[in-house]
Amino acid sequence: MKRVAIVGAGPAGLMAAEVLSQAGAQVGIEVEVFDAMPTAARKFLMAGKGGLNLTHSEPFATFVARYGTRQAEVEAWLRAFGPDDLRAWAHGLGCETFVGTSGRVFPRDMKAAPLLRAWLHRLREAGVRFHMRHRWLGWTADGALRLATPEGEVERRADALVLALGGGSWARLGSDGTWVTGLRARGVEVASLRPANCGFDVAWSAHFRERFAGEPLKSVALIDANGQARRGECVVTAHGVEGSLVYAFAAGLRDAIEAQGEAIMHLDLMPDWTLERVARELARPRGARSISSHLQGRLGLRGVKAGLLRECLDEEVRSDPVRLAAAIKALPIRLLAPRPLDEAISSAGGVAFAALNDHLMLNALPGVFCAGEMLDWEAPTGGYLLTACMASGRVAGQGALGWLRQ
Repeated sequence: MKRVAIVGAGPAGLMAAEVLSQAGAQVGIEVEVFDAMPTAARKFLMAGKGGLNLTHSEPFATFVARYGTRQAEVEAWLRAFGPDDLRAWAHGLGCETFVGTSGRVFPRDMKAAPLLRAWLHRLREAGVRFHMRHRWLGWTADGALRLATPEGEVERRADALVLALGGGSWARLGSDGTWVTGLRARGVEVASLRPANCGFDVAWSAHFRERFAGEPLKSVALIDANGQARRGECVVTAHGVEGSLVYAFAAGLRDAIEAQGEAIMHLDLMPDWTLERVARELARPRGARSISSHLQGRLGLRGVKAGLLRECLDEEVRSDPVRLAAAIKALPIRLLAPRPLDEAISSAGGVAFAALNDHLMLNALPGVFCAGEMLDWEAPTGGYLLTACMASGRVAGQGALGWLRQ
């Protein structure tokens, strides 16, 4: 009987366990899952609190383009297990799905817990054994796994190992990135972990921060480096800005800060109006009215949007209707740094693809496979993270199965 150890009970690790357990009875494989946390898939459950976004319904070519510089590598996983396959898999667990107005795919009841319970039940029925509160510490001198438990350190031997340890965000839920040092010590190339899908620091004045922290920015658009605008929402925070619209552009903004020391985010405060219309309204005589009253009366700009104009523009620009109109349609906000990694929804960086073969086995450690967010790829929110994590878990599980069959 061959034994496979899977470290990490998140979606990637559980999907690897599913692949291996399905073949276990035929080829004689025991599957054990180890996790440092008391229960499985805690980050998965947390992400589903506001409605579990499983995947996205957009065309496949558009979907795979969301993975940026890692599109080619991730696309190979998704061709074997893509968005439609994930929906069919969920249906097989008794979880019906639907497509929301944004194209995102959710469980019918919007909840993560029922899906996870059904999944864990099926895995246990297939013979998968779970060992919670078992933190992986690396290897002994003779290759056994070292695991810290409440009763002390234990050792386990395995014929194949799948690591699905997550990235470096939300450490309290188990993804703390401590595995990086251990793999590097074994000769594995690992790119430093960086925040992804994150907010950014802005040097707000004390007055603006106290007045507007926590205020949502609705009906706005963020303009990318190519001049393309994307509508959405974000939030002013005490530190800067965050929210789904900012997360969609976070990778490029983060990279710009790393290269240049700062990044300028351009925000269209009135995406439903053309520049010409805004300029025409601002050019109307304002008489004795203040600029703020003129903005509210002619454009309906007030509250946090008007506050942003006062915060980001000097008096000379705000007094010039032409320059003010241009700023309303592309307000420059200076971003100083991404928020800390542990606050990010996900992380970039991780095990380099050059360190892996096509089956996600480490070249430096034959028989050891990696999956999920611990690999060097990133994606925006919208179901892309979860879909690729599960797809990579299947690849790693099939790779481990092939290794054992050799």
